[in-house]
Amino acid sequence: MIALVKLAAGEGNVDLAERPERPPGTGEVALDVAAAGVCGTDLHIWLGEYDSVPPVTMGHEVCGTVASVGEGVDGAWVGARVAVETFFSTCGECAHCRAGKLSVCERRRSIGTHVDGGFAPRLVLPARNLHRVPDALPDSAAALSEPLACVCNSLLDPRAVRAGDDVLVTGPGAIGLIAAQVARACGGRVTVRGTAGDGPRLALAASLGFETSVAGRDGAPPADVVVECSGAGPGIADALRAARRRGRVVQMGLRGADVTIPYDLICFHELTVTAGFASNPGSWRRAMALLEAGAVSLEPLVTEVVPLREWRRAFDASRAGDGVKFVLDPR
Repeated sequence: MIALVKLAAGEGNVDLAERPERPPGTGEVALDVAAAGVCGTDLHIWLGEYDSVPPVTMGHEVCGTVASVGEGVDGAWVGARVAVETFFSTCGECAHCRAGKLSVCERRRSIGTHVDGGFAPRLVLPARNLHRVPDALPDSAAALSEPLACVCNSLLDPRAVRAGDDVLVTGPGAIGLIAAQVARACGGRVTVRGTAGDGPRLALAASLGFETSVAGRDGAPPADVVVECSGAGPGIADALRAARRRGRVVQMGLRGADVTIPYDLICFHELTVTAGFASNPGSWRRAMALLEAGAVSLEPLVTEVVPLREWRRAFDASRAGDGVKFVLDPR
């Protein structure tokens, strides 16, 4: 089958290529992939800024339909429309695994990075990774269940936002707009902040009911909790300066390189800085509960669904910030 593959280490080395298909093994399922979101991590892999194990099919934000199941898997899964957890395997024995924190297992292997992922017509992965998605949620939006689970890992374990908190979200991309919605569901009063070049993204934030702020034009509003989703040095610095004394900064954006920040503010203002990497089974349960309750809207975040053969256009637009979320359709 034709898939989008990281062919070799280093910058670039991504292209459409033939990849082998295999049937699901014991405890596994095969999905017909309907939609796979382009994530910032995919861009970092493309640019050689995030480690992967090539040759490997990229893509980890996936919605698809279960086509077949391996030995030991309930046949009732066949035909189910699902989103999927990203960890293909972990050691299962370390303290982190035993505590349900699979994201920090040192031996974890993930789809799209270590084993073949979802930028392909067919994906094989463990049945334990599956989550049924609401019938009313389109495939392209359901693929964003994975970034929603990542946000839940960062904001809800432990709970970072409490009712009445002033919350500032820096970076109005997909993660930022999802984080804003989760923070609001927790009772926070949320402002979304971006740059002058983020006009369409900030307009979308406003249409979702959030106050907005523009760096370089408006001062960053002081906040009890700042959720940093830009991954840019100025955004991280903005976040630290905006946090009230004894406030909390939740770092979610990835830069892919070192940054210079006003680090002393963490001490001077007694800030608590937390983060979350990827997702865990518990954060997936919380994510799906938010979707079922209608507390988070993912469909407005999908800018365009793009055929797999046009992957470069989707990657370029994602890197330039020309939209919020591009989704590849390999069908």
